[in-house]
Amino acid sequence: MNRQEPGLEALVPSGSLASRVEALGYWLNYVNERLCALLVAATVAVVWFGIVERYVLAMGATWTEELARYLMIWAALMAVPCCTYRREHIGLDLVFSRLPPAAQRPARIALDALGLAFFAFLSFYSFPMVRQGGSQYASIFGMTMTVPFLSVTVSCLLTVVQILVCMMREYGRTVPLFVTREGA
Repeated sequence: MNRQEPGLEALVPSGSLASRVEALGYWLNYVNERLCALLVAATVAVVWFGIVERYVLAMGATWTEELARYLMIWAALMAVPCCTYRREHIGLDLVFSRLPPAAQRPARIALDALGLAFFAFLSFYSFPMVRQGGSQYASIFGMTMTVPFLSVTVSCLLTVVQILVCMMREYGRTVPLFVTREGA
């Protein structure tokens, strides 16, 4: 596979505003996809350690289940902006494929506006949750719940950015970089 890694040109490309915004979205998605992969790998490693520890080593480690849960939550929520950037919504594709071509673009922009409003609302109301997490403690770790609760805020803010990227891409009729660089 002949895949180009994003470099400096992906951050500061020449061209229209839509292509610059697309390059930023591509770069954010590139970094976020790798973060998701690391989080999933860490989850698998922690779960396997928990299994080996419980049935072979018997060291009494009680933290593996809770850590795996928080890693999995972070991985799942951080995947939302990745799917948003690539427009990988199975149910929405089913709806859009049935619309006439002339109606698809306005419907996409309207749905993007609705998604933008939802994730902006969710991110706004996640800040008090994160603040409250500072006074709540995880049962086994003893850490505050700020880091687990922060996953909602970070995911929603990145999703807002990626929805804006998709809207600019749609409005500017820009070809997504993942199509040209990855052959998707």
